[in-house]
Amino acid sequence: MKIGDLVRSIPDGVLTNSHRVGIVVNIIHKKVWRAHLHGKKVNWDTIEPEPHAVILFSHNDGTINMPLCELEIVRA
Repeated sequence: MKIGDLVRSIPDGVLTNSHRVGIVVNIIHKKVWRAHLHGKKVNWDTIEPEPHAVILFSHNDGTINMPLCELEIVRA
């Protein structure tokens, strides 16, 4: 995945309306705490940053960040 790609959320991703397509405007690295895997007690020292896409959707006023593993490329 790279800047300029058109993407959407995969069905198991955060967005429920995965038919909405956005454009990747940047790639960043952030830490994500997944409570269903790591439990409720957060310990950021045990988590490594993972790549996120900064995405601009037409229905949002600004960008949102989503992990790359929760996205699929619609058009490169």
